[in-house]
Amino acid sequence: MSDQIFLQRVYRRPDAGLSATEFPGSLPFVRELDVRLEHPVTILVGENGSGKSTFIEAVAELCGLPVAGGGRNELADLKAPQTRSELAPFVRAVFSRKPRNGYFFRAEFQAHFATLLEERMADPEFPGDPFARYGGRSLHTRSHGEAFLSVLSSWLTPGLILMDEPESALSPQRQLALLVQIARLARDGGTQFVIATHSTILMTYPGVSLLSFDGDGTHPTTIEDTAHFQITKGLLDHPERYWKHLRQEEETD
Repeated sequence: MSDQIFLQRVYRRPDAGLSATEFPGSLPFVRELDVRLEHPVTILVGENGSGKSTFIEAVAELCGLPVAGGGRNELADLKAPQTRSELAPFVRAVFSRKPRNGYFFRAEFQAHFATLLEERMADPEFPGDPFARYGGRSLHTRSHGEAFLSVLSSWLTPGLILMDEPESALSPQRQLALLVQIARLARDGGTQFVIATHSTILMTYPGVSLLSFDGDGTHPTTIEDTAHFQITKGLLDHPERYWKHLRQEEETD
């Protein structure tokens, strides 16, 4: 298992001059940030605004990957919606060794990546076919979920793989397909995953390390203790109770 852990630790620099009232220092988890990554698959959980994406963007930059998503070949793309992490300058990363391959999947910037491939196709100086590894045609010709899964399938190779809410583009069945690919790479060794998600499906991965960003800092958790699991299970088991409560809230607004 040890040969799968490239990124071992992310911590706040002792000399980091972060203001507690300004972003990103205002995020509760940043104050005493010291995350240890000891398993091949680590999943970050927490409410919107808890800082999961901010953390994983910083990890991407520290790993030499584009903050907007992609592999090292996309680092020169200065037209990306986001090019720098606001947290990265204030944290450090500890590696057992740097991975040869790495990729950062961001569903929200998938359309930008598809446009980048089309621009490369239209560039007479770009070598080769940029669509070749994605089924030979533009990602814009497919549904959002199909295009995203095509990119995932093409780039899921041994190395360090970061993902930010991959479920936003995938149906439950496609999420299961993603889990199968993650399990295969984790079983074969040489691959480490760090995934920020709201998906209880992805959280079921056997032996996963779940790290919660809710509260005043980061802490290990279990799927049963996450609000995602409790709300989903409660709603599926007793939808009438939830809808009664929701209607009461609507009437009082």
